[in-house]
Amino acid sequence: MSWFSTTPPSQRWVYTFAILTACAGTTHIQSAHAQSAPPPARTDNPDEPVTVRAEEISGRPEREIRLEGDVEVIRGQTRVVAERACYNQITDEVSATGLVKMWRFGDSYKGDALQLNLDSGKGWVLHPEYKLELNNAQGKASRIDFISEEEAVVTNGTYSTCEGTNPDWYLKANTLRLDSGRDVGVAGKTVVYFKGVPIIGSPAMSFSLSGARRSGWLPPSIGFGSKGAAEITLPYYFNIAPNRDLTLYPRLMMNRGLQMGATGRYIGETGAGPYAGETHLELLLHDKETKTDRWLVNSVHTQVLAQGLSYGWNLRAASDDDYPSDFSKSISTSAERQLLREVRTDYHSQYWNLAARVQNYQVLQDPAAAKNPAFTVPRPYDRLPQINFHAGRYDVHGVDWAVDAEATRFWHPDLVRGNRAVFAPQVSYPWVRPGYFITPKLSLHASAYELEKSDPAARTLTRTLPTFSLDSGLVFERPAKLLGRAITQTLEPRLFYVHTPYKDQSKFPNFDSAEAGFNFAQLFAENRFIGSDRISDANQLTAAVTSRFIESDGAERLRLALGQRFYFNEQRVRLDASSPLNESRSDLLLAAAGRIAEDWSFDSAVQYNPSAGRMFSSNYGVQWQPGAKKVVNAQYRYLRASFENIDLSSQWPLSLRWYGVGRVSYSLRDSKILESLIGLEYKADCWVFRMGAQRFVTTAQNTSTPIFFQLELNGLSKLGFGNPLESFYKSIPGYTRLNPETFR
Repeated sequence: MSWFSTTPPSQRWVYTFAILTACAGTTHIQSAHAQSAPPPARTDNPDEPVTVRAEEISGRPEREIRLEGDVEVIRGQTRVVAERACYNQITDEVSATGLVKMWRFGDSYKGDALQLNLDSGKGWVLHPEYKLELNNAQGKASRIDFISEEEAVVTNGTYSTCEGTNPDWYLKANTLRLDSGRDVGVAGKTVVYFKGVPIIGSPAMSFSLSGARRSGWLPPSIGFGSKGAAEITLPYYFNIAPNRDLTLYPRLMMNRGLQMGATGRYIGETGAGPYAGETHLELLLHDKETKTDRWLVNSVHTQVLAQGLSYGWNLRAASDDDYPSDFSKSISTSAERQLLREVRTDYHSQYWNLAARVQNYQVLQDPAAAKNPAFTVPRPYDRLPQINFHAGRYDVHGVDWAVDAEATRFWHPDLVRGNRAVFAPQVSYPWVRPGYFITPKLSLHASAYELEKSDPAARTLTRTLPTFSLDSGLVFERPAKLLGRAITQTLEPRLFYVHTPYKDQSKFPNFDSAEAGFNFAQLFAENRFIGSDRISDANQLTAAVTSRFIESDGAERLRLALGQRFYFNEQRVRLDASSPLNESRSDLLLAAAGRIAEDWSFDSAVQYNPSAGRMFSSNYGVQWQPGAKKVVNAQYRYLRASFENIDLSSQWPLSLRWYGVGRVSYSLRDSKILESLIGLEYKADCWVFRMGAQRFVTTAQNTSTPIFFQLELNGLSKLGFGNPLESFYKSIPGYTRLNPETFR
């Protein structure tokens, strides 16, 4: 086996002092439960013959051979060249001096003198320079001792993934013990240099040789919280088993105190089937600012109990309404205000399935809601419990059928409570032929309510409504050209008719219904509401046409669509009395999307009211990606009486090695910036530097402005403040990291 079989990834720090400190969590960027396998053992066949060459060969046959001038000794994948050498055939040992070079399994060593037992792998080399095949690592040392085929000790050595004799960064250690059998490297009295300046020092560090996970300290992170206060996080990683791990996150916040965090992950399989889960906990005792205990719990779990039978949970909770805005570091987590708590079990068979769940939400109110009710976060109904049944089959003598049933207990602290049962069968007969399709469908919605009301006459409600629909379409094709390319153009007109009789539902509660978003998918739905509390009356026809431009390999280059719904009767069912009535026809929907060139793509959608002659909503987006690490995104979003925003983002090279990244989201309606990001990146051959700042909204009246600096030493670690890569990926569609990602 090569004694330097891998580079030192995934550093585990025993003690650290630094000018820059390492970014927490970046030293094991692997997938959630992946465990990298150690590299296979690399050994020579002991029966391989030894071949020697030299200008002069002398000695005693079968005992010792002395070699002078242009010496070469070869056994299997081990090759030694030198000016002088001696090979002892009894001990199977080579001694060499003068411009010694050795190659073994792609790794190379060059030194003043070498002694190596070709059978046991024991030996040494003086004043070596080495180069490793994996990660293209190299270094120097005063001495390397080969303890065995699997273990070596480097004395006063360096390590770097940079090319050349004067690397930009390198690690220097008094001793570096590499044990490929145990997949561990241990360095003593270590200092990391960058541009000749020591930036990290440690009396000891250990790491995995293969990149597999290993217990130990992760690099600490210094940064700023959501409100700008300085903080430091020092994580410790426990590699409990290949399928289980635990990370502890002590986080010292200067303005609040010490917060303890922990994340446990697991994945596995029993005789019944697989299971997996992850739990994250945070606890801050006696917050200095609020004088209260603050905590957060997030836990998910899924497990198969038997064939077709599974269960799981999704539990989320926080100590108070302000927790997301006080402790979140991203716009996604700061915006989470409805925390789901759910336990469920499911059974699936070939033609039917059954699901049961208990669900409620913890609502974290926006602090601004106390002064402005418009910012109030609504509380959904609890389901205590909900049971769903579904059965169905396709193409049973040409017929498709399905049955859905539901029984739910709804609970709310302030609104009417009750039970709801729903039974909804349907049957259809599709005619699908080349060039056209026709699908008649008949469905039934039957529901019953038992409410907690003082009036006995209003406690029980029932509803039974049939629905008939007819879906039909044609498909025409013709050869055409798009931007000089030969393509196939389709023309696909479609008509969709729905009829549902009217029933007064004003006395029915609204547990889970809402107006469905008006889009192309909803144009071809029987019910214009989501949920089961409102069934829309319908005597309507949807007319739409789609044209697609398809290349010979099947890739869709361009899609154009136009659709509108026409009402033959007045739409009388509404969510409440304040909901507007529909007119004789719906708004007009137009959409266009595609990749008109290899480096240009766009997406657009418009909802236009022809009666009023004005736009209700629109969305236009375009992306230009002319090459690697070059992308420009522009988007315009508008919703009448709600928002009008422009979003621009880009990653672009500024010079040979400098790259700029940026994003700005601007509200034209409010004349203010909603979110912004600016950053710079520098790419060298063996390291990358990133810096920048981001600003985003945490509540209706508060913002956060984290800053970040990061120096990534390829093959070693990331050092700095914050996590710029996460911000770049989430903020800039099409962003590409400058250096290859390593998983350790």
